[in-house]
Amino acid sequence: MNRSGARAVLELVRKELAQFRRDRLMMVIILVSPVMQLTILGLAANFDLQEMPLVVFDRDGSEESRALTERFFLGDEFRRAPVPVHEGELERMVDRGDASAVAVVPERFSADLARGTMPELQFVVDGSEAIAAGLAARVASRIVADFTADYLGQAGTRTETVTADISVLYNPTLESRKFFVPGILALVLMVITMLLTSIAIVKEKENGTLEQLIVSPLRPRQIILGKLLPFAGVGFLDMLLVLGVAVFGFGVVPAGSVALLLVLSLLFILTTLGLGLFISTVSATQQQAMMTAMLFVMMPMMFLSGFVFPIENMPEVVQWLTYLLPLRYYFTIIRGIFLRGVGMEVLWPQALGLFVFGITFLAISAARFRKRLD
Repeated sequence: MNRSGARAVLELVRKELAQFRRDRLMMVIILVSPVMQLTILGLAANFDLQEMPLVVFDRDGSEESRALTERFFLGDEFRRAPVPVHEGELERMVDRGDASAVAVVPERFSADLARGTMPELQFVVDGSEAIAAGLAARVASRIVADFTADYLGQAGTRTETVTADISVLYNPTLESRKFFVPGILALVLMVITMLLTSIAIVKEKENGTLEQLIVSPLRPRQIILGKLLPFAGVGFLDMLLVLGVAVFGFGVVPAGSVALLLVLSLLFILTTLGLGLFISTVSATQQQAMMTAMLFVMMPMMFLSGFVFPIENMPEVVQWLTYLLPLRYYFTIIRGIFLRGVGMEVLWPQALGLFVFGITFLAISAARFRKRLD
């Protein structure tokens, strides 16, 4: 592209930016919406077990059973629910929602401990919330096992047990927020860049301003560059905003290179801009562009890219389909940098995949857009 062509593209970029500044709603969408989305979703996306109402019904009434009861409430996983007078009330408490979990300490609990045997406790949990129920069962099992081991050790009772020294890499406290906040960052970046690009271009078609560009001396590739470059800048600005919220708002600091994260995010923005441009070529109205982006692009990416469900748990056919989703590669990149602190020597296959997707989507979309202009 010669100097005059570059100047024409620059003028078109300036026109787009000036239009952004005049449109107050667009400025709110660009600057405020990403921060609000990451903040709200980051606060809501918490799968850690906290303050589950638990009632412990102690049939034994011994010093040991009372000590075990206290163990359940030392952390913030469970909170005390009122203990009913009659054991028959326990199930009704769960039905009414007064308790989400019930632990029944059996009779002769202390006597079994004194003999060095493992008492059997009954633990019932509301399974209508499957994730919380699974976490509660695991936490309760750990509490009982730790209490029993401590008691038998203090009593000097010899037990033949097998222990495991378990270490958790990259997220030792297993905080779900450290897993979900980087994923939400990727989703916000995808939604903003893709929707803004597709809706803004379709809006110009509806208003007739795109036809004015068609009859201008500008070439199709200059129009495409002039349209996409402002949105690339907007996407990069939003990336910096939501990265700031993740670091200073949630304390989720990248363990790896921030510079590498920003560079590879530009590859992802390249892909989402291509998708947004393609959606604008197949949509006649802004409503069509929004519905097409939501139903055919964003929702499949959200559910099949590993953000909601582990890809390993999906059927094999679906697992192969996920390789066609750019968001899968970006999730691997962003979590690799945030949590594992890895570099390009590990992430180059994902970076190459995003580059190929970006070039392919932009080429196809630009060809369709050029035909519209011709």
